[in-house]
Amino acid sequence: MRYRFGDTVLDTTRYQLRRGDEFVHVEPQVFDVLAHLVEQRDRVVTKSELLETVWGHDFVSESALTTRIKQLRQAVGDTGRDQRVVQTVHGRGYRFIASVEEEPGDGDRPVLAVPPGLRQDIHFCTATDGTRIAYATVGTGPPLVRAAHWITHLDYDWQSPVWRHWLVGLARDHQFIRYDERGCGLSAHDVDDFSIDAFVQDLEAVVDDLGLDRFPLLGVSQGGPIAISYAARHPERVSHLILLGAYAHGRLRRATTDEQRREAELQFEVARLGWGRPDPAFRRFFTSTFIPDAPPDLWDSFAELLRRTTSAENAARMLESWAMLDVTGAATRVQAPTLILHARDELRVPQEQAHLLASLVPNSRFVPLDSRNHLLRPAEPAWTQFLTEVDHFLEQ
Repeated sequence: MRYRFGDTVLDTTRYQLRRGDEFVHVEPQVFDVLAHLVEQRDRVVTKSELLETVWGHDFVSESALTTRIKQLRQAVGDTGRDQRVVQTVHGRGYRFIASVEEEPGDGDRPVLAVPPGLRQDIHFCTATDGTRIAYATVGTGPPLVRAAHWITHLDYDWQSPVWRHWLVGLARDHQFIRYDERGCGLSAHDVDDFSIDAFVQDLEAVVDDLGLDRFPLLGVSQGGPIAISYAARHPERVSHLILLGAYAHGRLRRATTDEQRREAELQFEVARLGWGRPDPAFRRFFTSTFIPDAPPDLWDSFAELLRRTTSAENAARMLESWAMLDVTGAATRVQAPTLILHARDELRVPQEQAHLLASLVPNSRFVPLDSRNHLLRPAEPAWTQFLTEVDHFLEQ
């Protein structure tokens, strides 16, 4: 749906905010606060409702909400004194008071829910440094835990053609457990620490909150180093380790030429400059390496997903942190049987990194996949092969 008020258009289908002829960049939580206020404009929305709807938990302080309201007002040309768009109802909450016209969104994109037969439950826990982490369980059966990686949103992933088949496929015969990385999705966005230790502590918090004693662990992309580090620290808890598109050395760690180092640093700058822009051209720079074989509509969906899941600054800081990762020492201490899968011709992480991991991790097996995509697509044979290999591995 598109909502027009004054010279401003809020497009919840394309996840865009426009004033006049200019697109306005807002952080994901600011957009979600505005969208909820517009959709509930016939009444006062309490602060607790906004905290629950946008952050998923009332653990967030009211000051965080106050900051987002201030940013919202700046984005739509309102002020705390004028309150022509959003009215503060002291002691209760906020109400959207501007006159609104509704227009159908482009493409009538369906909002996909969790499929029948699967039920998703979203929960929250707290890492040792106080960071709030959102996690979800879906499906029934023995647990399968996925270490977090970026570009996820526990709720919105079900609507995304990038992730939906992953959730359905991995929850077929398991209770699939995943969580949003700190700085992403429903987890806390105001984060200071993006170190490997912090990422591992987030995983520790999730499995401890669930009371899991022993479980298989999946690490995709940069979730691989997190899974490796956790398995090395907690060998008694990881029954099987599965790595897909993972690496031992981050992009700067494995760079051997000035050109490779400049390319890595360029990605940090592109994230800071273009991540939040409504024009997806900058974000397509990342899309081209994640899913190069995807059709144009999937490129657009992925570019929208990037913007929706985290902020430009968080994206850049995470990229900088991952670029310096080195888990070669931890890899040699993994005791769980390990399955290492990697697309033969992918562009994001060179296959040599999978070969390195296979040489470091004891009791590991390497399986190449016939694909160019870092994130496997549902229609390609590599996706079916991945699911089959995982099923056979977990049966052992």
